[in-house]
Amino acid sequence: MRRIRTSVAVLLAVLATAYAAGSGVAANAAASGRTTVHTITVDGRERSYRLHRPASLPAKAPLVVMAHGGFGSARQAERSYGWDAEADRRHFAVAYPDGPMAWNVGDGCCGRPGREQVDDVAFVTRMIADVGRRLGIDPRRVYAAGISNGGMLAYRLACDTRIFAAIGAVATTRLGDCPGPAPLSVIHIHGLADETVRFDGAPGTGAAEIDGPPVSEVIAGWRAVDHCGRPTVTTSGPVTTRPARCARGRAVTLITIEGAGHQWPGGEVVRERADPPSRALDATAVIWEFFAAHAKP
Repeated sequence: MRRIRTSVAVLLAVLATAYAAGSGVAANAAASGRTTVHTITVDGRERSYRLHRPASLPAKAPLVVMAHGGFGSARQAERSYGWDAEADRRHFAVAYPDGPMAWNVGDGCCGRPGREQVDDVAFVTRMIADVGRRLGIDPRRVYAAGISNGGMLAYRLACDTRIFAAIGAVATTRLGDCPGPAPLSVIHIHGLADETVRFDGAPGTGAAEIDGPPVSEVIAGWRAVDHCGRPTVTTSGPVTTRPARCARGRAVTLITIEGAGHQWPGGEVVRERADPPSRALDATAVIWEFFAAHAKP
């Protein structure tokens, strides 16, 4: 009888251990959010976006809009740049609008949306409103990020709306007119070996042959809009950071990476023969840290 009781106790201990391990797995799975796909109609066009919602969100959650680059997609942006994992850790929502393939950002760029003057600003604006009906969104903490043509869309949204607290632009420039933009915080990350959207504003080698203004000129313009002080300069290996403190708690920061090409630092390779992502920094983590520090005043 004693042996039977001992065997039962051992079995119960094994089952308890297995249950605890299984509960840990379930808890880890629950910590990951889920992504849903939604469609809205804008100017008679059916548009779609992906929405990633972490398992845990505050009642009024920050929202990041992440715009893919040219020839990309919402699914590709979600897969390539690590925003879902960052959102799960930091408890914010991410919306990935679908171009598809390109965005109309001014100066005829880019692709069919540019030629047909598709109103992508209206699409993103309507998308944010749709997200707001699904989640509790903090209107003081709405942000836009993007790479290449998607970064140009982030600048276009900054120029043409009053929605965003800050934008994060990677491997890009600003195209088209930007009369009277609302002040907002800006972080821009650029590889100095980028030949597709060149830092110096010379014509690029990509399909769109981007020849927008030099990035330093774009950043200087936003420092003027935001009434910023002189930037400080720090260098760590290939990374040089130039933050400027601005009026009402805003900031404009330029980060350059020696030897980095047209890519999202810390991300994945998007397609064959694309520039390899720099490992000098994690652009997603850096941009989110900047966003988290800059709500609308």
